[in-house]
Amino acid sequence: MGDLQNTELGTMDQDESPEVDIGVVSTILSVISHDKDCTEQWAWEQGVKIFVKLLNYGRELVQIRATITLGRIAKFAPEDILEQTVPHLIALLCLPSSGGSPSVQETAAFCLGRIARRGDHLSSTIGDSGTIPILLRLLLESEGRMQRVVVKALRELVVCTQSNQVILARSGAQVIINLIASSPDDVKKIAAEIFTSLTHLKDVRREIASLGGIPMLIQSARLSRIASRVRAAQAIGQLGVTRRVRRMLVNAGAIPVLIELLKENDLAAKLVAGNALGIISAHVDYLRPVAQAGAIPLFVELLEGTNPQGKEIAEDVFCILAVAEENAIAIAEHLVRILQGSNVEAKAAAADVVWDLSSYKHSVSVVRASGAIPLLLRLLEDENDDVREKASGAVAQLSYDRADRLALTEAGAVPILLSLLQNESEELKDNAAEALINFSEDPSLRDMISQAFDVPAFQDIQQRLMRIQQSDEHTAHSLRYMGLEQFTS
Repeated sequence: MGDLQNTELGTMDQDESPEVDIGVVSTILSVISHDKDCTEQWAWEQGVKIFVKLLNYGRELVQIRATITLGRIAKFAPEDILEQTVPHLIALLCLPSSGGSPSVQETAAFCLGRIARRGDHLSSTIGDSGTIPILLRLLLESEGRMQRVVVKALRELVVCTQSNQVILARSGAQVIINLIASSPDDVKKIAAEIFTSLTHLKDVRREIASLGGIPMLIQSARLSRIASRVRAAQAIGQLGVTRRVRRMLVNAGAIPVLIELLKENDLAAKLVAGNALGIISAHVDYLRPVAQAGAIPLFVELLEGTNPQGKEIAEDVFCILAVAEENAIAIAEHLVRILQGSNVEAKAAAADVVWDLSSYKHSVSVVRASGAIPLLLRLLEDENDDVREKASGAVAQLSYDRADRLALTEAGAVPILLSLLQNESEELKDNAAEALINFSEDPSLRDMISQAFDVPAFQDIQQRLMRIQQSDEHTAHSLRYMGLEQFTS
């Protein structure tokens, strides 16, 4: 038994096994069948009969050799051939341990994991046959190499097969959480992959906090493969929607973990972590901690990147973080640099964020103080329509503030806005007219824009704004006469 442990089982505790040439296997099976003219399929059919006999009737040493060999050829053996061996391998899992090393249960778990790796059909077949509760029991009873082999088999069954996730979640979520908390690093990483796959299930996410799984979820976002870490980050975002759990996540270290993922050279990790950080940030208590952790420059990278979803996430998060004035100042500095650059898409995205920041009421106008106003006016003459429209929206928003109107005037905004009234773009004309109407309501600036009064686009937007204002006043008047019961009925 010792020689067996040193040779055939040497690779059982590894993720990759040596290649076995299918021609060699076919030749061996041909010799066994005493028919040199047999086809490959016929050879497999004869071979599986031999394997089944060995698994059922052989001595323990023979059963161990057979399961290891079957596990090695599972990578390329026909699925229908492998499926025939599943009940016999599960039966070996249920045998009492002889105390030897390796045990039949260990090699059977190894083999089932290899077969499950082939695809969803075989994985589901194994899971539906009652394997998962048996593996959970073995997991609790084992340690060392046996535990690693069993947890790997469980990973192969669960990570990519939702039906198996549901089976494991019924009674095994707590076992996996405890495994992450108490196991050596190699087992902990595999258990983290299993745990993050379970977080796809709403019922599991609902129970994570009560099971004491929040710290383990944060650990899982640091451990193992990037795909598992991304799943953990996604779960953090989903759980962070509620205030109570958001606080638990932050206390467990969610912010630095998500920052680490945002730094990864992996687009999916950046997008999911960025979105989760935006959700965490949606509470005033966490606006500053997120920024202080280094989030703003990382979201700037997303804004300057080529992925549209990344730009959208960055814009949304900046609008959240900018509620805190010191964050808004830091964000504006980065936006000014982007507006000065040559990346057209990034300039449009930055102008869009400036548009949002222009409506914030801080102690000082962050946009005006950043020096962005002359840059926005320059962008109104840009060749790209999207850039011009976003910049015109920001200018229109800035025009509602008197100090910002004066800064716009000093930077030469009036003639540029007047020229935009003749533009073909309806959005550009509307934004320019909106800004000029705000200028016209300022007695000190009214004469400067008098020539706009006869322009149809100016008149149209002026009448539209008057109708909106009248509608708002009518709504407010009506609400004053509505009883409380009309809001609660």
